[in-house]
Amino acid sequence: MVTRAVVGSKGGVVLLHGHGRTGRSMASIAAALKRDGYSTLAPSYNSPWRSLAHIVDHLKPRIDQFAREIDGPLHFVSHSLGGLVVRALIASHRPEKLGRVVMLAPPNRGSELADLLFRLRLDHLVLGPVGPQLRTGRARIDQDMLGRVDYELGIIAGDRPLDPIFPRFLLPRPNDGKVSVTSTRLRNMRDHIVLPVSHTLMVYDRRVITQVLAFLETGSFNR
Repeated sequence: MVTRAVVGSKGGVVLLHGHGRTGRSMASIAAALKRDGYSTLAPSYNSPWRSLAHIVDHLKPRIDQFAREIDGPLHFVSHSLGGLVVRALIASHRPEKLGRVVMLAPPNRGSELADLLFRLRLDHLVLGPVGPQLRTGRARIDQDMLGRVDYELGIIAGDRPLDPIFPRFLLPRPNDGKVSVTSTRLRNMRDHIVLPVSHTLMVYDRRVITQVLAFLETGSFNR
């Protein structure tokens, strides 16, 4: 499924959802972007059943077509696993008119929850083929696939898990319930901000959406 808005005046934004979700989960952000003058593309890529390389290959033709249809830069906004998808896509198929990138709760350094699933041998059942990229100790080949940051990147992390008890035993604090704040960071990122939101619900939060719009417009978050 692909959710697409009418062509706007500020360029286009590709919205990439998190693990086990669909493009519809990015609808609140897409609506705000459309109101602000952007075109949007929010594809679904069935992440539990595809490897990261297959996800990138699956998305590339649709993103290329979208890029041809817009005027101006091509930006990206991602949630969770979508951040790794963006990194892999830019590393292997960098868009000609690449603009700014905003990542929401990206497991850039992996997630301890993924490590636990590997220890319990539940990784394939729960995470599927993308599991190796979600671990804190990635293999060199998996890390190389993500490339290096040489583009304008802003990262939004959360520090309010929905369950205040369980994450304390698995994740370094502060965290959003699934990804620690430390794990979201990347070398060469342009800006980083922590908001009092949870991993799952941050895509619907007005404070998050306001910061997404700010970074796409100015290259920095509002403080």
